[in-house]
Amino acid sequence: MRLFCFPYAGGAASAYRGWAEALPSAVEVCPVQLPGRGSRFLEPPLRRVGDLVPAIADGLRPLLDMPFALFGHSMGALVAFELARELRRRALAGPVLLAVSGHHAPHWPDPEPPFAHLPDPEFLAEVCNRYDGIPPEVLAEKELLDLMLPVLRADIQALESYAYAADTPLDCAFSCFGGEDDPHVSRAELEAWRDQTRGTCTVRTFPGRHFFIETSRGAVLQALRQGLEARTTAGRELP
Repeated sequence: MRLFCFPYAGGAASAYRGWAEALPSAVEVCPVQLPGRGSRFLEPPLRRVGDLVPAIADGLRPLLDMPFALFGHSMGALVAFELARELRRRALAGPVLLAVSGHHAPHWPDPEPPFAHLPDPEFLAEVCNRYDGIPPEVLAEKELLDLMLPVLRADIQALESYAYAADTPLDCAFSCFGGEDDPHVSRAELEAWRDQTRGTCTVRTFPGRHFFIETSRGAVLQALRQGLEARTTAGRELP
């Protein structure tokens, strides 16, 4: 089974470094590198989920030749959800499991005002306030920050321009993860993901704020492992 992982806003495929070693060997962990970061640094970042998702579907198509699951944290959750819908529109194989983390259900309105248009200092302050997402060492290094800012701003623009379109619920199973102290994603907003699937849906919260996938990494990976095992044939455990 393949597990395609999608990063949070401003993040890269490296956010999932070490996951392959922590999950069963039968799971091929495939972190997805989005334009503008890492090995794709020279490519301009995309500013709309509606542009990003079809490009991802094109790129992943050759890799959909075995059962697969999708995992996304924060912005990555929204991308993973829309990718599952895009694959269905194309009549391609869909995921056996969609694991969404740190993001409210897509049909719930975001109560926060937009901020992608703010000048750099105010923009960065808002990112830190909402997501605790920029390490102090990065904030202290202007050159590093200058490299990171365009991608981060593009990702926030992608989130703010996203418009949910009602459609038939997906058929795959959902796992929904949240941080117990995440001030921006409540338990009710996680539970609302149940409206998006006709399959099973489990909702779990973990100690931590928005980046609980780092602070509670072991528990998150264990929960993900359980979700993947439940999707294997005949319930056989993954080695």
